[in-house]
Amino acid sequence: MPDHGELTFIIGGARSGKSAHAEALATALPSPWTYIATAEAYDEEMRERIALHRTRRGEGWSTIDAPLDLADALEALPDNQPVLVDCLTLWLTNHMLADHDLEQECRRLADVLSRPSGPWFVVSNEVGQGIVPDNALARRFRDAAGRLNQQVAAIADTVLLMVAGLPLKVK
Repeated sequence: MPDHGELTFIIGGARSGKSAHAEALATALPSPWTYIATAEAYDEEMRERIALHRTRRGEGWSTIDAPLDLADALEALPDNQPVLVDCLTLWLTNHMLADHDLEQECRRLADVLSRPSGPWFVVSNEVGQGIVPDNALARRFRDAAGRLNQQVAAIADTVLLMVAGLPLKVK
């Protein structure tokens, strides 16, 4: 592994197998593994999703909750430790709901992601392949997510597109 670490970007649609594939890639490396969660449980359905992810990961994982402070969480990690970030679109949603400066937050995150201190696996949703949303907020989100995904893909060492549980190497 290079001294500077390596960034693998895993992108795909809902239920495409992104998280499970990212977990498999991370656990193929020696532990300890760190999972950085960006989700916030605002309702029972989301609490169930989070519990399912935790159960599927099993033993050997430490979890850091970083719904907003993802860049800080990444910078605080020890070197050469496998890290899975799941996911950028939830992180972006959290910043939108908090009315933060999305361009500034995305630039800061991209800067940190450009300097991985170990094998980092970052998951995001591909949201630009559907129809044009019918409202301004949804269009703003789709556009911001598309720009963020492009930034991360540009700096990633490897980009995988998940389709029906299958990884397709894009970069």
